[in-house]
Amino acid sequence: MAAASSHGHEAVVHSHAHLHVTHYAHASARAGVEHLTSTHAHRHNHAPVQHAHAAHEDAAREHRREAHIHDHGHPAG
Repeated sequence: MAAASSHGHEAVVHSHAHLHVTHYAHASARAGVEHLTSTHAHRHNHAPVQHAHAAHEDAAREHRREAHIHDHGHPAG
């Protein structure tokens, strides 16, 4: 795998199916936390970002499998 390199991504608006995970804490502390999942697709936006990581082999395909933040405060139109 290639070494990490610092780079930027411009703001983007796009659509793809994505997974949401909710942590549900049971009333009984011994019961623990359950992970509730759901999937859906909608247009969403990503703010510009500067970061470093190993080079992508296929950025569009990998993006769909990576955890990432959508700007729900300013959703895509």
